[in-house]
Amino acid sequence: MHRKHLLTSVQMARFVAHGAHRIDAVVPAEMNAEAIDVLQAGIPAAPYGTPLSQAFEEGSFAQRLVQLPEVAGAIHSLVGPDPTVDHHAVHIRKAHEGAAQNLHGDAIIDVRPDAFDVQLMYYPQEVTLEMGGTLSVPGSHLRRTNESDTGRYQNLRGQTRLVCPAGTVVFLHHGIWHGGRRNDSDVDRYMFKIRFNPTVRQLRLWNTDDLYDAAVAAELGTRFPWYEHATGRLEIYNRVRLWRALIGDDSYDPDYWVTRATNRPTRVVAGRSLNPHAPAPVEEMA
Repeated sequence: MHRKHLLTSVQMARFVAHGAHRIDAVVPAEMNAEAIDVLQAGIPAAPYGTPLSQAFEEGSFAQRLVQLPEVAGAIHSLVGPDPTVDHHAVHIRKAHEGAAQNLHGDAIIDVRPDAFDVQLMYYPQEVTLEMGGTLSVPGSHLRRTNESDTGRYQNLRGQTRLVCPAGTVVFLHHGIWHGGRRNDSDVDRYMFKIRFNPTVRQLRLWNTDDLYDAAVAAELGTRFPWYEHATGRLEIYNRVRLWRALIGDDSYDPDYWVTRATNRPTRVVAGRSLNPHAPAPVEEMA
C-alpha cells in the first residue's frame, strides 16, 4: 500500500465529522461500461465474515473494484488491512419507480465509541438529481438510533442528495442516516454496496504525516444545520472520543468537552481516609 493512496489525517477527521468520504470518478470508464451487465447478472454472495481477499473471484469485477489503488487505500485507512465482508448487495432503482426508501441507519443501536464498519457504495453511471441518488444527513452517524427510527422524517436541514459523475465511490460510516431517493428519470439507476468489518484495531491506519495539523481540529468542529447550536456539542464530543481512539491519544480535546465530561479526579486530599467507617478528621482552623 503506497502512502500516496492512503487518506490524510485531515481527510480522516472529515470522515469522523461528516460520516462519509467521497471519491469522484475513481473507477475507469471501461469498468463503468462493463458494470451494468455485471450488476444485472448479480454478484455471487460471500458468507458473513469472509476476508476481503477471499470474498470475490480472482479477476472478477468486484475484486478489481476494491483493488483500485485509491479505493484500496481508502479501505485500508478506514478499516485496516484485509477486513472481512459483512455483506454486499446490488441496488437498482427503476425508472419512474414512484417510491423512495425511508431515512434509516444500517445498524441496530451501536454503542461502540472506538470502532466502526464502513460501507462502500459504487455508482457506475452519472447520477443526476432527477435520478434520485442516495440521500444522507452529514454528521448524523454518531447520533445513536435503531435502523428505521428516523423513518418518520421526510426532510432534514442540511441533507444531501448524491449527484455525481460515473465511477464515483462513496464510503459511509455504518451509522449515517440515509435512504435511496425516488428515481424520476427514464433510466434505471444502479448502485453496488459492500459493508466491511475491521479485523484490527483502527489505530493510525492512514497517512499520519499531518496528524496534528490545525485543520484536523477544524474538521472535527464542523457544525451541521440539522441540529441546534447547543445540541451540536454532543456530536463534537462523540467525534473527539472516536478521534482519540483512532489516534491513540486520550489527551486530545480541542474544545475540552470530553475533558469536562470525564473529569473524575482520583487524588485524595491529605488526611481524608477512604475507609467509610473511619472517624472524620478534626479540621484545623487557621
